Amino acid sequence: MRRRQAQRGFSLLEVLVAFAILAVSLGVLLGIFSRATSATLASAQYTQAATLAESLLTLAGHEIVLEEGTVSGETESGFSWELTLFELDLSDEFPTATLSVTAYRVNAGVLWFDAGRPRRLMLSTLKLVDPLANTTP
Repeated sequence: MRRRQAQRGFSLLEVLVAFAILAVSLGVLLGIFSRATSATLASAQYTQAATLAESLLTLAGHEIVLEEGTVSGETESGFSWELTLFELDLSDEFPTATLSVTAYRVNAGVLWFDAGRPRRLMLSTLKLVDPLANTTP
């Protein structure tokens, strides 16, 4: 009787199963990398928008005159911004106090598009102006 020799190599079925496992694994990994890249881009855009809004709030009262109204514009990187100023009546909050300052609510809004979807960031602050000195305290 002849002895059966030990099989060498892989059968076709084993190779097909290995390729199927590899394909599924690569598909999952590529999906993870794609989502990570999208999240990184969204985070960078949000950081740019927050920096722009903070800069606008800082400019109010220095390079942008504190008076009621709206100022808007766009950046070269595709962000639209709007700075809105409202004068506040503090006599309702402090009826017995004699106030020598004028208060302004300053809202900075930034709009941009992330993968075709609009995103918006709003920051707000309160600025005080001494009308006698015409400066921001």
